[in-house]
Amino acid sequence: MSSLEKKSQGNQVLKNQCVLALGCMAFGTKKNDKDSFGAMQTAWDLGITHWDTALAYGSGYAEYMCSKFLKGKWNQVFIATKGTPGKKPESIIKSLHKSLKNLGTDTINLFYMHWPRSDVDMRPHFELLEKERELGTIGAIGVSNFSLKQLKLAREVANINAHQLCYNLYWRKAEMEMIPFCKRNDIAVISYSSIAQGILTGKFPYDPIFESSDSRSHTLFFQPDVWPYLFATTKQLKLIAATIDCPLHHLAIQWIIQKTGINSIIVGARNGSQVRDNVASLNRKVPDETINIITEISNEAIEYLPDEENIFRYYP
Repeated sequence: MSSLEKKSQGNQVLKNQCVLALGCMAFGTKKNDKDSFGAMQTAWDLGITHWDTALAYGSGYAEYMCSKFLKGKWNQVFIATKGTPGKKPESIIKSLHKSLKNLGTDTINLFYMHWPRSDVDMRPHFELLEKERELGTIGAIGVSNFSLKQLKLAREVANINAHQLCYNLYWRKAEMEMIPFCKRNDIAVISYSSIAQGILTGKFPYDPIFESSDSRSHTLFFQPDVWPYLFATTKQLKLIAATIDCPLHHLAIQWIIQKTGINSIIVGARNGSQVRDNVASLNRKVPDETINIITEISNEAIEYLPDEENIFRYYP
């Protein structure tokens, strides 16, 4: 795999990549290997070359699945993965090398610090990542789920090329400060949970039931004091989507595409059919009037959300 130019800036990191990225979290479930390979093959066939995974997805199994499919194809794909730091700076390097082993490669295009720790100074961690960049082990450095203060501290010692954050019609906190800051400083912005953990497919009933292992069982969107409002809003959005004969999740993806400051949109998929459907959203033509209407609906919906920094209410 060819590494990116050292010290490359944010917008250059994702140059020549499709705006839609393949979210690989579902590949961490071992019982779904056949479906996972189907998703990867379809993404490959349709030209989705930006793949996003993490060491935390199935304790490295999602990375391993990517390595099995991508063997011999590394020079044709942009792979991004994430490591979660411990208190000691060396912990992030251990995480990086686990990912390299799982992926079966000696270079990762984009390596994110997955979740910042609030109890330690993260700058020494980033200093070590800069050394890894100099060695060619990583091409670019990213952060994920960082506050603006945490991002600014990281930039004191490292060149941060990308920020991956939650962004969708129901979660727009990044609009206030983070996205404008990243745009001013040429930091690429990559959205995850782009269809709000599946809510914006419109498939969930009023009383969804999740397995305890499913992160959605405890995320903010599905809490008893929030979900009824989002359920009602989703029904409203489905009606708007129907007026232009467009699936709701296609409309939700197009809404992000038309927002300024978002460089790439991660959408997860469990099988080839879902990948094909997600890619079809790129060909939708959505009138500005419709975008304006759903933005107004979104403005009302987000008023019901509690003041939290992330949808997981996770603060390590």
